Amino acid sequence: MKNFDTVSLSFCGGSHDHKHCIKTALNEAEELCLTRGVRLTEVRKRVLELVWESHNPVGAYDVLSKLSQESGKTAPPTVYRALDFLLEQGLIHRIESMNAYVGCSHPSEEHSGVFLICNNCGCAAEVHDSAIDQAILNKTDSLGFKTDQRMLEVRGTCPDCHSTQ
Repeated sequence: MKNFDTVSLSFCGGSHDHKHCIKTALNEAEELCLTRGVRLTEVRKRVLELVWESHNPVGAYDVLSKLSQESGKTAPPTVYRALDFLLEQGLIHRIESMNAYVGCSHPSEEHSGVFLICNNCGCAAEVHDSAIDQAILNKTDSLGFKTDQRMLEVRGTCPDCHSTQ
C-alpha cells in the first residue's frame, strides 16, 4: 500500500473547481481501464461523470433519472451494471448507510474508504490517512481476521454547514 494522506476537496467551499475534479476522474478512469484491459464504455463513462457531478453521494435511481432525461428511457439494469463495473475497478465507492455512490479520488491506490459525511448538506469527503489504514490492518491481522473491504463512515457537520449554524 502506498503511503498518502489526503482529504478530498469536498470541504473547500466556493474556491473549489469541481469541473477539474470531473475531468481528472474521467482521465484517470480512461487510463486505468486501458492499463487493466477493460472497457470504459460510453455508458460507464457517463455514469462515472454523473456520480462525480457533486461531492454529495448519489443514488442509482438519481443516475437512472438523469440518463433517462438525456437519452430517453434507460433500463435500471444498465445503470446497475455500470455502477458494478465502476465499483469493481475502484473508480467509485458505495456509501452503505446511504445506499449511494461517490467518486474515488485515488482509484489507482489500494486504500480503505474513510468518509466524513455531513448530516446537514449530505456532502461526503473521502479521507486517505495511512495511519488509519495501518491501524485497521494491524487490528484485523492481530485478530486473524481477513478483510474483504475496509469502509468507515463518520457523520457530523461539514465546515460550511458548521459556520452557518
